[in-house]
Amino acid sequence: MGSVRVGRKKRADAAGSPQTFRSPTAVIIWWVWLLFAAANLADLAVQGRDHFSLVAAAILVLATGVAYVAAQRPRIVADSAGVTVVNPLREHHIGWAGVTKVDLADLLRIHYQDQDRDKAVYSWAVHYSRRRQYAAEAKARRAAARQSSGRRSSFGTYGLESFGNSHGGGRGDRGYASAPEAASAAGAEAERIARVLSEYATAARAETVWAGDTVEVDGAPDSASKTESSRGAATDLRIAGWLEPLTSTWSRTALLALIIPALILLVVVLV
Repeated sequence: MGSVRVGRKKRADAAGSPQTFRSPTAVIIWWVWLLFAAANLADLAVQGRDHFSLVAAAILVLATGVAYVAAQRPRIVADSAGVTVVNPLREHHIGWAGVTKVDLADLLRIHYQDQDRDKAVYSWAVHYSRRRQYAAEAKARRAAARQSSGRRSSFGTYGLESFGNSHGGGRGDRGYASAPEAASAAGAEAERIARVLSEYATAARAETVWAGDTVEVDGAPDSASKTESSRGAATDLRIAGWLEPLTSTWSRTALLALIIPALILLVVVLV
């Protein structure tokens, strides 16, 4: 007998290949600092001949390690198995089916269940200003209220409304009308990333449930049974990846990028 999957399958694969989400501003800061540090180290190597030059060089190296950890490392990597949050010093990985919610506070948060308790991993790669968003929404509400009251005003029948528009009133209304644009591009991008990750997690949870919904069909050909078995095995492997619990590890590279320059600076200062 063979088995036939029942129900519509939804794919939670992250577009076939891993997707990386990170702050473009942080990347720019990293490269600008790297060029600045390289230029100054070259200058110190050519002209520096005293103890102060050694200290300055050690400080530059340490600051470069800090810039690498704080600006270059943070990212979110979404692949077919789950999502990996790369923070300055630690990396967190969780399977898609284990993600219960993705939302935005000051940072993007990925929620998961741990012993029937809701916990969250914060991503340093995605920042979100709630105060700026609230301010934009408040301005939008005020703009709508001003426009609504303007329509109800009887002064427009005497031409005063058009007078106000031609002497700055219209410009003020247009400024309020564009208030939703006050939310920065970074905020809009943060919302998009949260939405994409939520869709991946929702699709994975749904297919995990549907994967167990099978029925046996009498008289199914052996070839069909073998094909379905191979597909089932592949599906089981994919779902096994989705069900992986949260794992957190320290990054040796990040730790060394801070510890080694700090030790060099300490030695240079004390010598």
